[in-house]
Parts: sequence; C-alpha cells; structure tokens
Amino acid sequence: MRRLSSVAIFIGALCFALPTLAQQPPPTRIRGTIETVDLPMLTVKSSSGETQKVRIADNARVSAMVKASVDDLKPNVFVGVTGVPDANGGEKAYEVHIFPEERRGTGEGRNNWDRGPKSMMTNGALTLQKPAPGTKVQIEGASGQMLTVNYKGQEAKIALAPDTIIAAYAPGSDKSELKPGTNVTVVTSKRDDGSLEASAVIYGRDGFTPPI
Repeated sequence: MRRLSSVAIFIGALCFALPTLAQQPPPTRIRGTIETVDLPMLTVKSSSGETQKVRIADNARVSAMVKASVDDLKPNVFVGVTGVPDANGGEKAYEVHIFPEERRGTGEGRNNWDRGPKSMMTNGALTLQKPAPGTKVQIEGASGQMLTVNYKGQEAKIALAPDTIIAAYAPGSDKSELKPGTNVTVVTSKRDDGSLEASAVIYGRDGFTPPI
C-alpha cells in the first residue's frame, strides 16, 4: 500500500509539473543596435524602436558575422536559410548564412521562424550540381538560382532572389567587439524576475547587420 501511495504521489507531482514546463515561452530574437555596453549587460535599441536591457549568460555563444557572396556557397557547405513565401507559391531565401565547419550540424532541421507569416529556417548541407569540365561550380538549378538544402534525410528547395542576403560566421569572435553602434541579433529568454538573458549574441563586424 505504501508503495502504491508513493507511485501515486510521484505521478501527481509529474502531472502538476508538466503544464509548468509546457508554459515556458520560446526564445525571442531582438534585432537592433547596441546603445551601451556594461558587460555582462547590453542595452539594445531594437529595429522597432524599443530599448531593452539584456544580460549575457555566462555560457552564451557570441559570434561575429560578415558579408559573403554566392561564390562562398560551396558543395556540401553547412548553411542556415531563412525562407519566405514567394509570389509563385514557392519559397525564396530572405538570407543564407554559412556555418564554419566546426559548427556543422548546428540546429539541423526545418523550423518556423519570425521573418513573417510562414517563414522557415532550414539548416542543412547544400547540394551542388557537378560542373562541366573547365567551368565554375554553380548552385544547383543555376538557371533559376535554386538552393537544395539537405537535412536529416530530407531536402528543401529554396530559390535565391536578387535581394537575398548572404552572410558567414567569422572567426575570432569576442565580447570585446561589442560596442555602441554595433548591429546585433540577440537571442533572449525571460528570467523568473522578468529580466532578459541572452543565450546567443550575433553581431555584425565592420558595420554589417546580421540577417538572421
């Protein structure tokens, strides 16, 4: 009887805890410009005009991002592609960011994103067509500038557009580069006291604006 009572108490406690876990909100991305730096605190003015204070977590990833080009999209490179609906009912790339090899597999998959209705983030490896002898490697479907992103045994075809932003994570990232005026994307969550804590800070180097 005592054992049954213990099991019942455990199940009851678990059922009580599950709704609490389910209520935890997903991380929020703040895109904007650093106004002040007093590490570990940042004051960021978002693109919508709101000013927010964020504490950088001790284990937060701080990453620099720089401008890249189509020429940097090599065979099998691991990328993240923000896709948005296009006028033809397909999907076009708002941005493509290139991961360094040591971060291959980061966030692999396809998930909802916050760049507008039906926007998606697809992280995976690019498939490129084999070039004819003596010609330059082109993106698969070069006539339509179509990317094929492979992830977990599946694939997504996402069209490049003239205004697609192409970026790359840069080596040598460091919190010391976080200065007033730096463009950032800060991934935050709300702490129990209502304050914001950053699990990741992505900053643009040399005036670049992180597109993710």
